Amino acid sequence: MSVAYFASDFHLGAPDKAQSKVREKSIVAWLEYASKDATDIYLVGDVFDFWFEYRHVIPKGYARLFGTIARLSDQGIRFHFFYGNHDMWVKNYFEEELNMLTYPEPISLTMHGKKILLGHGDGLGPGDRGYKIIKKLLRNRWCQWAFARLHPNFGIGLASFFSGKSRESQGNEHEFRGREKEWLYLYSMDHQNHDPHDYYVFGHRHLPLKMNINHGVYYNLGEWINFSTFLKMDSPIPAFLRWNGQAAEPYEPKYDAAI
Repeated sequence: MSVAYFASDFHLGAPDKAQSKVREKSIVAWLEYASKDATDIYLVGDVFDFWFEYRHVIPKGYARLFGTIARLSDQGIRFHFFYGNHDMWVKNYFEEELNMLTYPEPISLTMHGKKILLGHGDGLGPGDRGYKIIKKLLRNRWCQWAFARLHPNFGIGLASFFSGKSRESQGNEHEFRGREKEWLYLYSMDHQNHDPHDYYVFGHRHLPLKMNINHGVYYNLGEWINFSTFLKMDSPIPAFLRWNGQAAEPYEPKYDAAI
């Protein structure tokens, strides 16, 4: 029987090294917990506050996380990594060294008889046109080639600075904006009109959400700086849970399907 875990937006590296290391240790403990029954673990984008793979260099840090993923992957757990808007510059390190499957775009999958659309969620829905333009630019291979010409000491420092500015520009991201302004909810509603899925699972929004969409449900996984929330799916109905640093506990999103 397949048992899947879904989490996103760890933002390792933010807001500083000390706080990131504490969060990394908590995430490693969560992975150990999940490994007791997981067949698949889906890391749904923005695992890192910034990531760029030079040909012979990767960003410093995250040894505990990488070591745990490598060991659990060697034990047979399938890991899946989705590009986020903070860690879209992925090449082959995760696949070659950690045996993770990587996805630049959302994917459709079927699990326990339910059809799921899964992805980070950045650039989807009717809003955020400025970011959509920037995303196309940053995904361009010539832009990545140009950035790779920068020395890592300068390039990674510069990009980390702008990653922090990007998070600051979001304002109060933990406030519910109303259905008409929740872009991923609107995207899921529209998507059901031409390609119905039972569940739409995204990150990016940073607010744990569970909202009805016609005959399905839209979930937002939330983030791990404030919430440490995730989904577990070992039956046709996903369980929304929160990691308290030592154990998982039930979690009810403030904005849920009853809205």
